[in-house]
Amino acid sequence: MNALSLFSSAGIAEYYLKDLGINVVLANELLKNRAETHKSIYPECEIVNSDIVLQETRDLIVSKCQGKNIDLIIATPPCQGVSTVGKNKSGDAIFQDPRNFLVLSALDIIDRVKPTFFVIENVPRFQEMRLPFDGKTIGLEELLNVKYGKEYTISCDVFNAADYGVPQTRYRIVYRAWKHGHTWALPQKQRVITLKDAIGDLPSLEAGQKSKLKNHYARKHAENQIQCMRYTPTGKSAFKNEVHYPKKSDGSRIKGYGNSYKRMRWDVPAPTITMRNEIISSQENVHPGRELPDGTWSDARILTLRELLIVSSLPADMDRPTNISETLFRQLVGEGVPPKMFEEIMKGIDE
Repeated sequence: MNALSLFSSAGIAEYYLKDLGINVVLANELLKNRAETHKSIYPECEIVNSDIVLQETRDLIVSKCQGKNIDLIIATPPCQGVSTVGKNKSGDAIFQDPRNFLVLSALDIIDRVKPTFFVIENVPRFQEMRLPFDGKTIGLEELLNVKYGKEYTISCDVFNAADYGVPQTRYRIVYRAWKHGHTWALPQKQRVITLKDAIGDLPSLEAGQKSKLKNHYARKHAENQIQCMRYTPTGKSAFKNEVHYPKKSDGSRIKGYGNSYKRMRWDVPAPTITMRNEIISSQENVHPGRELPDGTWSDARILTLRELLIVSSLPADMDRPTNISETLFRQLVGEGVPPKMFEEIMKGIDE
């Protein structure tokens, strides 16, 4: 089966699709560094590095689909516009962000290519988004049923990556559509993998230290951040510390959310990995650590690249693309759909 990937970024979600016999032969990505990274990971895939909002770009994509036997379209529009983090976390802001309407460009391509299957995914909050159609605004599920219900079966489900072999809690809303006469079974839930199961056997490292394992080296951090995390137990935020809390250069307390400067827990999957997974001060990014004899806690650092790859269901020994920095690669992994979860969802096609 040949597939087209829209909003592909570096193609993180696509990593295991070839194992299922799904070949992404054409992709579209706006940002050049992401398009180049996609090309380095998938050199056999043709990529259109252009803005899908432009009619000429959509025309080009549709023309390139001719002769490629595209049976599947994957659309993963940016989710920052409806994220609960940042400026769009409340109110009517999601209706003002143009990124939230990019799905309409994908539908234009679906209309013209008419694949046997298509899938659209986003954060669960995307259900709140209202899209213009026929002089009114409706949700995406209703829009899909109105536009495609006579020809396709439409299904809308919220999946948690932790239920499908990924040691990370990450919820995504997935709209699946398949032409009548075909099937697309739901994925089968699996045993939950805790963070201890996933990375508990890796060598302990402090900031700046390296191990002999590929990708298992600890980034450097500011000494004041390291210090406050040394006194922060597993699953806790340094903001709760009475003495060793996050401080400014003048020693005054930094104000922040309770899920930042926070250690993960060993007994559950990792929390949702975000784009800013390279810094201690962002959302629940710090290694769980282990209590030391002196009462402090080990591993006062973010996850190593190896640990990050594991909790994102990518190969631990994966080569980082040479055209981008480690920081950008981490961001691409953080914004991508865990590929093991996506593989499990795609397994159900024509079962």
